[in-house]
Amino acid sequence: MTESKLNTVGRWQDRTMGRWQDWFNLVLASWLILAPFVAFGASGDVAAWNSYACGAIVAIFAIAALVRPQVWEEWVNIVVGLWLIVAPFALGFTDQAVPMWNQIVVGLLIGADASWAALQYSPRRMHHA
Repeated sequence: MTESKLNTVGRWQDRTMGRWQDWFNLVLASWLILAPFVAFGASGDVAAWNSYACGAIVAIFAIAALVRPQVWEEWVNIVVGLWLIVAPFALGFTDQAVPMWNQIVVGLLIGADASWAALQYSPRRMHHA
């Protein structure tokens, strides 16, 4: 194989390797949006609104990462994941065990997934993405 073909294959592999994390975050984002409707919290309280907002943000940036992967999109999802962990305490819904634990667990998953994807960006890839 010529060097240009190897570079093309390498770029394709770089791009597809990180994509499964973006798909996984998209699934988690969908869950956050749907969870208040399926017995994981009342659909009109602060826990639900936080779930909707965070789900929408993660979905937007996961889709953006699928279209044109950039490391900053992963950092946004890391911050949202951290917020989901802190939100029950900051917004005062620790008395609602199911939405509290749902957001903490999903926040851990989103943060870990986005961190993993962010770590896959090489310095070369970040400059050429």
